[in-house]
Amino acid sequence: VQLQAYGGGLVQAGGFLRLSCAASGRTFIDYQMGWFRQAPGKEREFVAAINWSDSRTYYADSVKGRSTISRDNAKNTVYLQMNSLKPEDTAVYYCAARGVGGRYYPPEHIGSYDYWGQGTQVTVSS
Repeated sequence: VQLQAYGGGLVQAGGFLRLSCAASGRTFIDYQMGWFRQAPGKEREFVAAINWSDSRTYYADSVKGRSTISRDNAKNTVYLQMNSLKPEDTAVYYCAARGVGGRYYPPEHIGSYDYWGQGTQVTVSS
């Protein structure tokens, strides 16, 4: 399984970005895809997640209302549209995938994700 995240960049506060995560190596119908981020000196934190099967979505409070996670079955790609960006959104953003079923873990449970992409840098200037 490979996850490749891209789409980061430098943007002014109030701007927007769309991150993409291209997934390959298996079918993901029984997977949940997540976005996490890690700012310098901070722990990695949950941003958003989506069920590949039914498109149910989950968001961290810090991005709720400003971000939208979605997926494109045909392209095997998950997107994170981020609007009204703030300097505190500056971080390396990672996409991740985990199988669903079995023991339940909430979407923000980092240790439950099986696969991780390489990360893409998002920098928001004030």
